[in-house]
Amino acid sequence: MPYKIRKLNMENTLFYIVITLGISITINIFLKRFGISQIIGYILTGTIIVYAFDLREFNDSHVLEHIGEFGIVFLMFTIGLEISLAKMDSMKKEIFGNGSMQVVFTALVVYTISYYLFSLDAKSSVIISLAFSLSSTAVVLSYLKTSKEIYSQYGQKATGILIFQDIAVIPILILIGFLTSASDENVVAVLSNTLLSVIAVLVLLFVVGKKLMTWLLHFSASSELEELFMGSVLLIVMAASILAFNMGFSYSLGAFIAGMIIAETKYHHKVESDIAPFKDILLGTFFVIVGMKIDVLLFINNIGLIVAVFLLVLVLKATVMYGVLRLSSSNDVSLKTALALSQVGEFSFVIFAVASMGGLLEEHIASLLVLIVIFSMVVTPFFISRINKIVSFVTKEQYMVSDMSGIATKSNHVIVCGYSIVGKFVTKHLDELDAPYIVIDNRAKHVKEALFDEREAYFGDASKLSILKALHVENAAAVIVTLDNIQKKRLICEAVLQYTKNVNLIVKVVSLEEKEKLKDLPITVIVDGKLEVARVLVERMLTCQLKYK
Repeated sequence: MPYKIRKLNMENTLFYIVITLGISITINIFLKRFGISQIIGYILTGTIIVYAFDLREFNDSHVLEHIGEFGIVFLMFTIGLEISLAKMDSMKKEIFGNGSMQVVFTALVVYTISYYLFSLDAKSSVIISLAFSLSSTAVVLSYLKTSKEIYSQYGQKATGILIFQDIAVIPILILIGFLTSASDENVVAVLSNTLLSVIAVLVLLFVVGKKLMTWLLHFSASSELEELFMGSVLLIVMAASILAFNMGFSYSLGAFIAGMIIAETKYHHKVESDIAPFKDILLGTFFVIVGMKIDVLLFINNIGLIVAVFLLVLVLKATVMYGVLRLSSSNDVSLKTALALSQVGEFSFVIFAVASMGGLLEEHIASLLVLIVIFSMVVTPFFISRINKIVSFVTKEQYMVSDMSGIATKSNHVIVCGYSIVGKFVTKHLDELDAPYIVIDNRAKHVKEALFDEREAYFGDASKLSILKALHVENAAAVIVTLDNIQKKRLICEAVLQYTKNVNLIVKVVSLEEKEKLKDLPITVIVDGKLEVARVLVERMLTCQLKYK
């Protein structure tokens, strides 16, 4: 009977899918009560499935790896939606400056230790140093987007470095091809073909693809059929990914470029909200497959070595990255970014697999390295959500968001989001009206300025529901959003309206374009800065004595 059940299960993929869903949901519900990331739940699910049903022969399945990789594809697509061409240009320092220095310096340090301390050969040391210079796009960007930290200073720097790391995977894989003994290709020919492929991908996506994407989204949106619009988005993501892959690049790079193109259109907010469920499901699948790669016995027998190497890599990467970022960033931003990217990333699996097949790494060493990567990805979610507290403890600065207990008794107060120039004038006028108010800002500098001006101010991101709950927005008379960044403004408005509809939401905009981007939200009052200035100018003119010839 057990044999028949085993045989039936092997032939019935649906059975394993149902079991996997059931286990992952149960584990994540349990972990959620303790505030543990769902990433851990998915990895545990993969390990349980493999050992419960003896599926270890499938943990290296290329089909499963391709399915899991599309979780990263959709994640990179949503990141592309946040980074338009204009923003990419403004982030070139973070991407190409910080990113290149981080990868090069980290690789040099890790190579030196691998070659001289662990006495590995030169080729193995090169492979390990390049793989360990990469961080986890899946773990870090998933957290940054969920927590809204992606819009913070350290979130922007981390995103820029991760983008460069994803781009760096391409030359790394080309280099591995040269190091493989079977490789007899001409260096100049391969580099020329790669350059031609890059030009072809960019031309096809930015010139031809942009027109096709815009037309397709406009056509499907005008049809007023949600499933047609969703199908169009999926078609765009898959087509761009396959195009990039067939040109010799990663699936995720094509999806990222497609996201950047759509970010230039008026559909990017709708696309991002519609694609989120697919991204989350497929990203969960990726982590399940990561869990399937865990060799429990090998891990137990080498746990000391795995933990020691992981800690060594974490300290080295954090130190190198902190040194690179400290040249142009503040102490706390540099430290937060360094800690957030100190783990080893999922693209290391690909590098170790290709190197192992090419005879550049011994199978036993490759297996240990994979376990180090997995251990790194398992540990990261536990501390990445506590980076602010860790940095505040190390730098001896108070974590200002921690104490909002005094707000519990407040009611009919005004919440002012942002304490820059406009926010300061708002609080000044509220003082003249003797109206109670609270300032909330996610920049420590602004909070300190507000406290110095004797305002009641708190450090925190108003787009987080936990912060809105602490501010007791449901009891507030109004929420005034004074920020300049349109993305942050929209996130705050969405969060406030999701939390409660019973509050007056007043938002400042500086252009018709910003007003257009917020028109789909039921905001109480949108104040156009230019229109208000024009109105005041006319009012002041009427108070003057007009002179006639």
